[in-house]
Amino acid sequence: MTVPRITAVHLGGAPGLPLLVLGPSLGTSAQTLWSQAAAHLTDSFEVIAWDLPGHGTNATVGSPYTLAELAAGVLAILADHTSFSYAGDSIGGAVGLHLLLEAPTRVKSAVLLCTGAKIGEPDTWHERAATVRASGTTAVLEASATRWFAPGFLDRAPETGAALLHALRDTDREGYAQACEALATHDVRDRLATIHTPVLAIAGRDDVPTPPASLQAIATGVSNGRLVVLDNTAHLAPAEQPLEVARLIHAHTTNAPTIAEVRTAGMTVRREVLGATHVDHATTTTTDFTADFQDLITQYAWGTIWTRPGLDRRSRSLITLTALVAGGHHEELALHLRAARTNGLTPDEIKELLLQTAIYCGVPAANTAFRIAQQVLTDLDRT
Repeated sequence: MTVPRITAVHLGGAPGLPLLVLGPSLGTSAQTLWSQAAAHLTDSFEVIAWDLPGHGTNATVGSPYTLAELAAGVLAILADHTSFSYAGDSIGGAVGLHLLLEAPTRVKSAVLLCTGAKIGEPDTWHERAATVRASGTTAVLEASATRWFAPGFLDRAPETGAALLHALRDTDREGYAQACEALATHDVRDRLATIHTPVLAIAGRDDVPTPPASLQAIATGVSNGRLVVLDNTAHLAPAEQPLEVARLIHAHTTNAPTIAEVRTAGMTVRREVLGATHVDHATTTTTDFTADFQDLITQYAWGTIWTRPGLDRRSRSLITLTALVAGGHHEELALHLRAARTNGLTPDEIKELLLQTAIYCGVPAANTAFRIAQQVLTDLDRT
């Protein structure tokens, strides 16, 4: 894997505050795109933005890369942080999708602005890369000004617009071209459903490269997403609407559950389903060797999956029992048979499930499962 060099730009906020990471748009710098919005966020977050190769503070332009590799570069500058919230515009939002796919345990929440699971067509990106390699970024200044800003913005905020266009003019032509080529291969539409982190998608109503429909596809494609459409906004929402973008980021990010909250919810469900006696025993007998595993199953199995509203606990028990029979996990099967009764399954329903496993998991597996179930049900009848 090629991991491009990413440079971090500290935009304010005290170390020790929750970390918010901000991603750029193609042809912009972290400072010009995000500084105004970041100023409204530094009371609550330590804010770090990053620059693409050849953009802003990042003079390094190495080998070509993909957006997944760019996401790996972002993670490399965050090696000292176990988790963070993320917001990114355009290519920065697309990198956010790759962070959510490749490092879901690191990203607590994400705000994706003016972006898409696929942006444009490969041929268009390759043509733009060739143009900029031949003539520099001045060749795309006029078209970028049209794409970037809603009608009237340059008259309302000439200094902001000029700073962004100057950043584009100063961008290294090879750095810009490589980012175009990375966007040409970006397409994660078929993977959105695997993203479970809370996502806020923000669209500009006047955005042509990534119109509201592009953000709607993200909001409905992920398992926990919603869409906000901003009026009088095109492709650079953080610069065009800094106060409103900051407000939306703050509201979304502070409402996202923390890892501690997920773990607490997981422990609650675990105790309700498996019983306090079992969980207390597992907790009190935890050692340094098993502690990380206990934390893993509490946070992810119970806090992330069993707390989801899409299936009731009866249904989750049915699925779990089937999987345990198929895998031959007999000790866990006995545990979850008791949990299934707690979740409301009757002995007849358990029998029907085990009969079906005889067909789909094999008669020997079902035979053992019937034996274990008979013992568990008999023991429960005695209590």
